[in-house]
Amino acid sequence: MWVKRWILLTVFGVIMVSMGFVMVLLEQHPKNKAFASVIIILGILAVITGIKRIIKSLVTVFLPQSEDELVDKVYKKRVLEKGPKIVVIGGGTGLATLLRGLKEYTSNITAIVTVADDGGSSGRLRQEFDVLPPGDIRNCLVALADAEPLVGKLFQFRFDEGTGLAGHNFGNLFITALSQVTGDFDAAIKESSKVLAIRGRVLPATLDKVALVAEHADGTETVGESIIPQAAMPIKRVHLRPANCRPTDEAIDAIKRADVVVLGPGSLYTSIMPNLMVGKIYQEIIDSKAIKIYVCNVMTQKGETEDYKASEHLKAIIAHTAPGIVDYCIVNTAKIKPEMLEKYKQEEAYPVIPDSENVRKMKCKVIEAHIVKAEGYVRHDSDKVAKIIVDLVTSLKKSR
Repeated sequence: MWVKRWILLTVFGVIMVSMGFVMVLLEQHPKNKAFASVIIILGILAVITGIKRIIKSLVTVFLPQSEDELVDKVYKKRVLEKGPKIVVIGGGTGLATLLRGLKEYTSNITAIVTVADDGGSSGRLRQEFDVLPPGDIRNCLVALADAEPLVGKLFQFRFDEGTGLAGHNFGNLFITALSQVTGDFDAAIKESSKVLAIRGRVLPATLDKVALVAEHADGTETVGESIIPQAAMPIKRVHLRPANCRPTDEAIDAIKRADVVVLGPGSLYTSIMPNLMVGKIYQEIIDSKAIKIYVCNVMTQKGETEDYKASEHLKAIIAHTAPGIVDYCIVNTAKIKPEMLEKYKQEEAYPVIPDSENVRKMKCKVIEAHIVKAEGYVRHDSDKVAKIIVDLVTSLKKSR
């Protein structure tokens, strides 16, 4: 590492400085004192050069990026640490999409994620190993990752074949294995966060094992997050079983400290609502001094929000919680391409109508914007939505 030579230079510099001060104190002749001053200056330069070179040699070994890349990372870290404190609540692909945009503005992000998932790989692991479902949490960890892209791809890798492995996701298996090793699902998330070097935190809404229950308009019930959309019956209300599940202390603390709390985007009844139903999380949001924002979905969802306008999404949230849960509602006003509409028509999904006037009647401010991104799927444009949220927080802070 070429460290020894720089250590010797540093030691030599210290000796020169010491000798110089001794000469200054003992010598009476002006010329000798001037010479001593030169020795002191040269010694100080030697010490500075040696220390700088030692640090650079060590950094080159332990952080083998180019110097410019390292400086850029340090600068970005410092800037992001000063960003607003943002709590995002939800699950599924919608939450992960938003997190990708927000992490470019701040590292003070807390994602509070639903653990009611019981389908796919997460459902199988939940049943076989009696752990909380890792899928939505994994998506959020990868979305916030600052590690090498290959690590993120590894966590998202899904096995297509193999007895017992087919359909499973490597990240889900990794988190499940860690939870078994540590004996603590929360610790497994924290260790996974270190592996991915995430900007922010990902927290489960509760560490209790819960099931999501939907009460339908005809009085029947459907149990299970993955089954509810298949019931093909309008949802009247959802709740968690058991009803007395407890929120994590870290989630409550994050809400209390937040500058802004964002609900969604994501499946209204199966991604957003399960978090609000945990203990009195929704009451903590209402009581918080944070700005409360709901990012309304771009498309309706079969089995959950057929024919729902923006106001009906908001009305459902308030009905499950209380007035004051949302201050601002972000709605999409961009037109979606006909070919994409045709694709979603086959899934019985249609654009959510931004009926802003009805939203305002519920004492909620509306932010209308072109926030859609259609690349194979209709999704929120994470960069645009993140900028709207950060700009809103910044402007409101300045006006206070």
